[in-house]
Amino acid sequence: MSVHKLAEITWEEARDVAAAGCVCILPIGATEAHGPHLPLATDVIISEAMAEDGARRLADQGHEVLLLPSLAYAPARFAESFAGTLSIGQETATALIVDLCRGLASHGVATLAVANSHFDPGNIASIYAAKRVCDEEEVLRFVFPDATRKPWVSRLTDEFKTGACHAGRYEGSIVLARRPDLVRDEVRKALEPNPASLSDAIRTGKQSFAAAGGPRAYFGWPADATSAEGETTIAVLGGILAEAVSGVRTT
Repeated sequence: MSVHKLAEITWEEARDVAAAGCVCILPIGATEAHGPHLPLATDVIISEAMAEDGARRLADQGHEVLLLPSLAYAPARFAESFAGTLSIGQETATALIVDLCRGLASHGVATLAVANSHFDPGNIASIYAAKRVCDEEEVLRFVFPDATRKPWVSRLTDEFKTGACHAGRYEGSIVLARRPDLVRDEVRKALEPNPASLSDAIRTGKQSFAAAGGPRAYFGWPADATSAEGETTIAVLGGILAEAVSGVRTT
């Protein structure tokens, strides 16, 4: 079967794809500080990589797949004091996702899968809230493999599992694999490790990168990032998304 990008097809083609029982994939990211070395679009780049790899796998399994334009704005309270970060409210984010789901359902789409790589607690909460509305009102089937939770988290890298993974080796590797032109590589290579865990900081009530021990908006080991690791991680993320949709083990 085929993968289609909604923004690049006509309305009649979109009608036919929906009628074929397509799976829609919505990449969710943020416009947010990612250290002095990665672009503000880092989360969008990662979510799109996950969506594209997952879409290919689902197409190979016999699904028609429709890739939606990415959401590039999300709750980003932890980074909002850093220039360039554009944070929106949780209720705004939830309402937007729900409205998109209603629109898709009105055109015959039965399944939406979210490819998310922005792990600010407010963003995660907004996605779960949208899923609850869609589930309770039977808008459509809402699939959200939350990479911060089991079973998915166990498949990701050691750095990711430490919680010290914002603009570090994990994210830097994916951006190097997909958009190396956007990485300030000399800066990246000179950065000292920052092993402070964002996960631990969130559990203890911290509410900003600075309070969590990241005064330059990065955590982890950015100098260790490689494009090879990024390609491997993209495949894992795509497998997670495809498995969440179909239940067929892909990784």
